[in-house]
Amino acid sequence: MRHLLNTLFVTSENIYLSLEGENVVANRESQAVARYPLHTLSGIISFSYAGASPALMGKCAQMGIALSFCTPHGRFLARVCGESSGNVLLRRAQYRMADDSGRSCRIARNMIFGKVYNARWSVERTRRDHGIRLNGEKLGAASQTLKELLPAIRDETDLDSLRGMEGAGATAYFRVLDDMILNSKESFFFRGRTRRPPLDAFNALLSFAYSLLAHNCAAALESVGLDSYVGFLHRDRPGRTSLALDLMEELRPCLADRFVLTLVNNRVVKPSDFQQRESGAVLLTDDARRSFLKAWQTRKQESITHPYLEEKLPWGLVPYIQALLLARYIRGDLDAYPPFLWK
Repeated sequence: MRHLLNTLFVTSENIYLSLEGENVVANRESQAVARYPLHTLSGIISFSYAGASPALMGKCAQMGIALSFCTPHGRFLARVCGESSGNVLLRRAQYRMADDSGRSCRIARNMIFGKVYNARWSVERTRRDHGIRLNGEKLGAASQTLKELLPAIRDETDLDSLRGMEGAGATAYFRVLDDMILNSKESFFFRGRTRRPPLDAFNALLSFAYSLLAHNCAAALESVGLDSYVGFLHRDRPGRTSLALDLMEELRPCLADRFVLTLVNNRVVKPSDFQQRESGAVLLTDDARRSFLKAWQTRKQESITHPYLEEKLPWGLVPYIQALLLARYIRGDLDAYPPFLWK
């Protein structure tokens, strides 16, 4: 369990939450293991299947404490909130921002700044760790291009221009992504992004990782009361969680891409883990998908020091912290949305 940003995160799968006076009590096998005063909390996010008592749910609704339930894998299930929780006001503020291109750009540019920053440091990490066996000059040129984009992204006020800068950064980054693949180059390579369907094994891995990350971001946004379908950079489209796509931009290089590179470079995945369809689509086998999901869950449990909070937390909580920070900015509690800057 972690107490961050006045939110209690229950990450153990077998914790049952109950009410005792003015406290929330965490119980494991009918034994109280921790308790927290409710007046210190603005939200509770539980990743446990054990659930919570009706008395606690009623008390949280009465006090305006948002109580959200997700599966241990991070899929959003439900949210309990009372009339005074401000959830409606938060969403109305989100919709007003989304309808204002200038205010949308102020949020979107910070997210894209985070994406380009993290892409650069992903390149730099490979350059640092494997520079002897790779083309250091090529990696260095890509890193420099990404670095030079950052000041312009930080000051951009037009969404279309921002999308152009994001595209330029993606081009520079993807140009060296193949160089960052170190093993089994005959089977794992990157010649360009292909999707719906992916046409090679590496793109199949990227697509699966991006899909998982998008679902995690959507769950995080819903758990803090935001509408995951109304974005700032990605505009409205029926059935698309546009805000989740916005939020995941800054996490793609450091969470999804690095995870896929680790699987390939450490030979966790093998050429036999893929099947090719007559259409040309390359897909993971069922067994490989299960192994991928297991490794993804393990990755989410690894610790990272959050650059804004300066506290250690599991990787899996990063989307939830970013969603909380975004909600606080939209409410007016923060002067700007702080992107996740990994290094």
